[in-house]
Amino acid sequence: MKSKFLNNNFLIALFVFLVSLSQYSCVSNNKSKRIIVASSGKIESLDPARASTLKSLQLLSSLGDTLYELNSEGELIPELALGMPIFSKDKLQITINLKRNVLFHDGTSFNSNAIKFSFDRFKRIGTMNYIFGNKIKSLETPSDYKVIINLNKPSSSVNGLLTSVNLTPISPSYYKDYSDKFLNDKFVGTGKYILKRFSNEIQIIDPNLNYWSDKPNNEGISFIGYSNSSSLFGALKSKQIDVLLSNSIDDIQRNNLNLLSNNKEIKEGKSPATEISFISLRTNSYPLNNLNVRLAIAKSLNRDFISEKVSYGLRQPSRSLVPPIYKKNKEELWPKYDPLEAKVLLQKEGYCNGNVLDFPLTYRSNVPADKLIALSWQEQIKNILNECINIKLNGVESTTIYKNLNLGIYTAVILDWTGAYSDPEAYLTPLLSCSEIDGKNCKKGESVYSGSFWGSNTVEDLFLDSENLNGKERLAKLIEIEKIASESIPYIPIWISSQKAWSQNEISKPIFNGAGIILMSDLKFINE
Repeated sequence: MKSKFLNNNFLIALFVFLVSLSQYSCVSNNKSKRIIVASSGKIESLDPARASTLKSLQLLSSLGDTLYELNSEGELIPELALGMPIFSKDKLQITINLKRNVLFHDGTSFNSNAIKFSFDRFKRIGTMNYIFGNKIKSLETPSDYKVIINLNKPSSSVNGLLTSVNLTPISPSYYKDYSDKFLNDKFVGTGKYILKRFSNEIQIIDPNLNYWSDKPNNEGISFIGYSNSSSLFGALKSKQIDVLLSNSIDDIQRNNLNLLSNNKEIKEGKSPATEISFISLRTNSYPLNNLNVRLAIAKSLNRDFISEKVSYGLRQPSRSLVPPIYKKNKEELWPKYDPLEAKVLLQKEGYCNGNVLDFPLTYRSNVPADKLIALSWQEQIKNILNECINIKLNGVESTTIYKNLNLGIYTAVILDWTGAYSDPEAYLTPLLSCSEIDGKNCKKGESVYSGSFWGSNTVEDLFLDSENLNGKERLAKLIEIEKIASESIPYIPIWISSQKAWSQNEISKPIFNGAGIILMSDLKFINE
């Protein structure tokens, strides 16, 4: 394993050196404007029906287009669509006219058939089930450049569906043999860039010379995945890379990068705060099937202490599953830190006074902040509630955790989530929705896949009610859903984070869109 690890690092270093050497010689002649973008971790799949990590969605956003985009105010902006969606009087049909003269990377024409193929494929094999839910009944293609989406019922949340990166149109010709299975290492869409090379560690994209709109400001992007945060940080400091993405970088180095940007040594780009970190509690078995125990554990978490100790105050403590930007307020509903009340609750359930609650906490071993959160919380408990709770830590690689969440093998696990679209529903539905409920236990649904196994018929009814509402009335229903969940505590919110990226001073500042995705096509060399 060690030799393989060293070999991978050597290959990445060699690749960076060769690209940098080529880039240096070409830039001196004002020819090459290829940019090296680096982050930690790997990309397992580029199939939009499977992709779920921020890194994979970032790459897909450069390679493909969506029907619409959401701006920072949550308003629809046509992309592949020719204009705004047209709703029927009963709100059960959406008619969308499509742009003409758009080509997929393989030369196939983009049309209504491509939309139907992409949507139908996602409905069959897509892993992010909540995006579709039970919203869509069928798709019609009355002409080459018109698509009609038939809904099962009126839905006020279709904006998110129409802007989801996971529903990026793909070429029916290229994917004809993959209509029922994933294609992980290729991608053929309509985007500003074309995929030239893919491996888990390195991805190379070049400008799409036949793109239907504005071309990129650079001559391509080389994405590189580093195996650890220190290597990534060192690569930016030594100018081996042009842009660094913050995914999973150590918070001590994140703080150092923040200081460097304050000193004008590098540039820092920042997204809206849209990534939530939380602890998923398995509510369907001992000991967390007891509400008082869950409440006590929630009240034992000092978010302010963890934020300062782990993130140097760069991440905002939060008692909400929905980012403030989507709630239009900073109301926080989940339990506050109160160790005295936690002890009283545990005593009521027979703990303390010689009976210590063993609390297994799993964290993602490849996410540096997770381990520090776990260790900091463990330290808190030892100092204040050691006679009541004993936290037992267990580090597991993230891909293993994601595969096993629905099996119910983790009593509690630290996770994070960024909604697939800019709406409170994109945070509440994936964590709280359930299609089969037995009492308060979810047997089938999204909360199974998030590891909480919590279900509420009242919440399901409120989800349905919200589909018939708009604006403030809809938002009030969604907030009511979170309030009900906060009283049952299937999760413990920890903090909310912004995505960040840092660039060398000779590169333009990274700009994020409202969904937390960097606009790669805007990156360019300056002061040449």
